[in-house]
Amino acid sequence: MASDITLYWASGSVPSWRAMICLEEKGLSGYNSKFLSFQKGEHKSEEVLKINPRGQVPTFKHGDAVVNESLGVCLYLENTFKNQGIKLLPDDPVQQALVLQRTIEVDNIRDKAIGGIFHYSLRTKPEDRDEAYLKGAKKALAEELKTWEGYLAQHDGSYIAGKDFTLADTSLFPMLTFVVRNQLPLKERFPRLASYYERLKERPSVKTSWPPHWQTTPAPHLMKDA
Repeated sequence: MASDITLYWASGSVPSWRAMICLEEKGLSGYNSKFLSFQKGEHKSEEVLKINPRGQVPTFKHGDAVVNESLGVCLYLENTFKNQGIKLLPDDPVQQALVLQRTIEVDNIRDKAIGGIFHYSLRTKPEDRDEAYLKGAKKALAEELKTWEGYLAQHDGSYIAGKDFTLADTSLFPMLTFVVRNQLPLKERFPRLASYYERLKERPSVKTSWPPHWQTTPAPHLMKDA
């Protein structure tokens, strides 16, 4: 079954990691893994562009089905392999709505962390950076994480949408790991999120799919004073 699945991905791509966690959780670890190098521009290769004109990762193929957005990949996997592996989307309409809301809400962290801080810092020379802008961007990220700290307080603290691991966690954890990697002081500022992070990083699906270069290459300390 998994042999019919191909995933094109890149190390350090948060969307790629989300799809990879879902594949592991659905018991599809035997899929065809196509690692792409951003540095070599492999995500823009002819092979990828044939099925994904945007040249982005993840790019996913199952038989004749092609899905090129990470949330779409995860929903496809849950619907196609509903009775296999971990159930990532509950049947109860109210609980399902909450899971989908949390899943989509993670974009608020991404926009502030990756768009507001990471890309700006990497694309702007240190001497040209607007420190007032960066200070405001880091404050906005901290305020956003405070909201997620509150979400964990609403439940039993185990997972972001309740007592079960769901699609929302496959979305939040990679993004949270990105800010931890960039030295945001999670334990000091957001103890519930820190506990959540420590617990989920030991999950087999997470450990198996951890971005390879994150294990060996240090990150810039872009968020240490957020």
